[in-house]
Amino acid sequence: MKVDKMGRLAAGALVVALATASCSSSRSGDDGLSSGDADGKPAAAGTFGTLPSPCGPGDAKGKTDQGVTDDQITVGFGDDRGFPSAPGLSKEMGDAVAAMIDWCNDQGGINGRKIKGNQYDAAYMQSAKVMQEACKQDFFLVGQGFAMDEAAEQYRVACKLPTVAGFTVGPNAAMGPMKYEAVPYPVDLMNIGGLRIAEKLFPDFKDKTDILLSTSPAVSAGTNKITGAMKEIGMEPMECGVRLNDKGESSYMPFAEKIEDCGAQYLWSSDSPDPGQFSLLESIERAGAEPKYVFEATWYSRLVSKWNTSGTGDNMHIGMIFQPLENAGEVPAVKQYMDLVNAKKGKVALLGMQATSSFLLWAQSADKCGSDLTRQCVINELSKVHEWTGGGLHAPTDPGNNKPASCGLMVKLNGTKYEQVHPKNAGEFECGPEFVVKIDQKNWGTELNGDRISTKFLTGDVIKPQTS
Repeated sequence: MKVDKMGRLAAGALVVALATASCSSSRSGDDGLSSGDADGKPAAAGTFGTLPSPCGPGDAKGKTDQGVTDDQITVGFGDDRGFPSAPGLSKEMGDAVAAMIDWCNDQGGINGRKIKGNQYDAAYMQSAKVMQEACKQDFFLVGQGFAMDEAAEQYRVACKLPTVAGFTVGPNAAMGPMKYEAVPYPVDLMNIGGLRIAEKLFPDFKDKTDILLSTSPAVSAGTNKITGAMKEIGMEPMECGVRLNDKGESSYMPFAEKIEDCGAQYLWSSDSPDPGQFSLLESIERAGAEPKYVFEATWYSRLVSKWNTSGTGDNMHIGMIFQPLENAGEVPAVKQYMDLVNAKKGKVALLGMQATSSFLLWAQSADKCGSDLTRQCVINELSKVHEWTGGGLHAPTDPGNNKPASCGLMVKLNGTKYEQVHPKNAGEFECGPEFVVKIDQKNWGTELNGDRISTKFLTGDVIKPQTS
């Protein structure tokens, strides 16, 4: 599989497995969109978008749990930026949490306790080592994104280290105990906003769509889920027979001609952008075919917009649950995120917004615990949160129940610019229960108990939410 392509995302995002899940904003060194220099000073600290700030002065006291003292809370965060094959992998996540820690501490911390952040670089293959370090010193893991989190999950559960993750990739990590996410991507439920919106925009979408297949096991896992979701809503892919070698092809023209001969008017891909994918789209254009591309949030990327100077990708529509960065003028939370990270000269991208939202979710829950800041208390508070937007960064999710958003929007690529095309008003989402479908158990990748918790590493002494 392609180890330099992560895909959830997102962006973004939709983490189903390594290559597709972690790539919600094309999680490599040159991906995600950036606003350039900060557009003025960061916003005032009283709020984050529509969310009242959870940070401020106070008189909290007590060494209440690991990583908590009278005046300090120690949390872990990080990414895979040191991965040699893809330098800077998910760097935007660590940059975002570092900026948010400073933002919070500038206001006085959490009830007066300042936040100390231990930043980790899992470098793709070191997640287990990182987790063992975090187990010894951190109160929580917050806003992190490690591609190989599955390898670290047994250690996290064993040491009872809770997390409000930026993203999770492995099925046991995604459904693990003591785990919350601002933007959940559970194995048993899927947001299909992109499909639902495409149905409305394109009357023949259900009958004229095919899925681009791959030899990558990770991409295939994502494809199996979307194929099952399509069948749930009465769609049958055309099965033109296009399966691309994950390591590249000597020529993409035979595949383009297959698409032309098959008559597919729409193409869906769970893969992430790379030179081979670009070559396919260029070959499709040369073959005279004119399908519309309805791709996942992995394709909302600076890498893609820079490639599209010729307009080959102008028929590309991308379903998202995050506000695109282009909507910063209409969505204060997006602008505030961009300003805070740019002020620190960090990387701005969808996964950074995802990590930011998870930090805010953790901070709000920690704030409600006051002096009695324990892992148990924070988990209790997290379990009560059933509508969360990170102050407006994304569509409403249900972190307390580990359920995805039932909303979506769609952007279209025009030249090197993305613009929202549905709903028509920038900053708005379309929502409905039909935007979420159940995933066939054979595609979960893990066994769940009655509480929808993975049983693989589960022990009897994990911290569970207390209802009273």
